[in-house]
Amino acid sequence: MTEPMTIRARLAAPVETVRRALTDPAELRVWLAEHAEVELPRRYEFWGRYTPEGDAPHQRLLHADDRTLRFAWTLDGVETTTEIELEPDGDGTILTLRQSHFDYEEAMSGSSIRGVLQTYWYLALANLNDHLDGRPLLPRTDFTSADLRGELLIDAPMDKVWTSLTDSEQAGAWFGYPVGIEPWEGGRYAMGGFDAGQAAKVFDVTPGRGLSIDWGPTGVTSWELDESEGRTKLTFVQSGFDEGNPPYGAWTGIVSGFAELRRFHEVPDWKPIWV
Repeated sequence: MTEPMTIRARLAAPVETVRRALTDPAELRVWLAEHAEVELPRRYEFWGRYTPEGDAPHQRLLHADDRTLRFAWTLDGVETTTEIELEPDGDGTILTLRQSHFDYEEAMSGSSIRGVLQTYWYLALANLNDHLDGRPLLPRTDFTSADLRGELLIDAPMDKVWTSLTDSEQAGAWFGYPVGIEPWEGGRYAMGGFDAGQAAKVFDVTPGRGLSIDWGPTGVTSWELDESEGRTKLTFVQSGFDEGNPPYGAWTGIVSGFAELRRFHEVPDWKPIWV
């Protein structure tokens, strides 16, 4: 058994409001899942196309009180455990999520749906924060489809968004992880920085507007910028992968990162929600 994966986020609402968003089925259907049913202290279930193995609810409630929610979640035949704790933080809330049975090797190989758990929860919590803050949500991953594409509007000029996407220092800041970027044809795109080892290849560059990144087996990420009534529309697509085993984990991680890209441009005195 692996060590529990832990994610901590600073959310823009008091504990009582966050708890309601976590336990009210109508709110869960907005930011988390296509379907949700909650009857505390007996039932906590969510399923549908935005949930891994979401053909039916596979959760079993273990514990719920004013600050803690814990449930079992069977994925790929294994019962995992998810625990969420809430702690006051001034006018906001620190949310700590612990998820058992996440294996980085499964995430890299795509050998089990459990490999998506880390990026799944990062995207879910980013959307929870945007829901609490009254912002439009990011596209949720449809685990029933191999069509991986989405778009979002950023309230910033196109040239500034382009710089934040292609400048290594800025990209590393909003993504929360070092990124080495050479934004020209044949350049490198290195998660972890240029000294980390293997790098993806940049191609099909339109300066100031878009580029594509070849990640090898997980396919090609392409994004394009367009002006939209004083804002910037970012369109992003993943293609060129094995459609029998879509790279849901990698795609979900890319989308979750764009939550901080948008906040980077739109929130005064920006700092990431991740603690």
